[in-house]
Amino acid sequence: MTTTVFRRTFIGLAAATAFSIAGASIASAAALVVGAYPSNPPFEYKNSSGSFEGFEVDVVTEVAKRLGMTVEISDLGFQALFAATASKRIDVAISSITITKERLGSQSFTQAYYDADMGIASRKEAKLSAPEDLKGKVVGVLAGSTGDKWAKDNKEKYGISDIKSYNAQQDMLMDLSAGRSDAAVSDVPGMQYAFLKMKDLVVKVPIKTGEQYGLMMTKDHPLLLKANDALTEMKKDGSLAAIHKKWFGSDPASNSASAVEQPMPKP
Repeated sequence: MTTTVFRRTFIGLAAATAFSIAGASIASAAALVVGAYPSNPPFEYKNSSGSFEGFEVDVVTEVAKRLGMTVEISDLGFQALFAATASKRIDVAISSITITKERLGSQSFTQAYYDADMGIASRKEAKLSAPEDLKGKVVGVLAGSTGDKWAKDNKEKYGISDIKSYNAQQDMLMDLSAGRSDAAVSDVPGMQYAFLKMKDLVVKVPIKTGEQYGLMMTKDHPLLLKANDALTEMKKDGSLAAIHKKWFGSDPASNSASAVEQPMPKP
């Protein structure tokens, strides 16, 4: 990968002599260079053929299309994404990157396109519509997660009878499905993705954390405003909602960052 921020390749017809060109050169679209962590389903991951796919892959690809560009996605570790944008090795980083004041000191972000909240899940038939309904219930969490912390912090407040800790989300949700626990507290995106197959489970109660994901770009990138405008268009014409439904199996909430234009983040 070169260090050039915008890439344009040219395919020329062979010249009859060194001094003349027989035919016109054809220019292909510039490529938006994107970095992504490869193990973050359903946001981005590598399929069996080694190609990237996922919710954010579709989002950034559609943004690039509206800018008249193609996309090149590089496989990078999560921490390496920040150095890659700062050094202008890549234009954009995706990987469920939360917009924070600290990050805005050295990076730029588009408006948010996803609300990164937690949620309380249960079996579809369960009567659970508020945290207060956890009284006397067994709640599953991922060890060391924000869901784990939330459950421990609120065990006494909501009368949770027991907290079961798991090392893998699949084990946590399998126990929930089998009735060995009454609810699970975890990040909504991962659970919604799992529930595309585990159709007996559903997120019943959102837990608002205020975190939002945006496209992280090189500080003051010349395409930042255009990329932001493309996201606004995608929200207004339903394109982003369609991508959301493809990967999470549901329409985004009507007042969410996936549906409504958000302010441009400022340092």
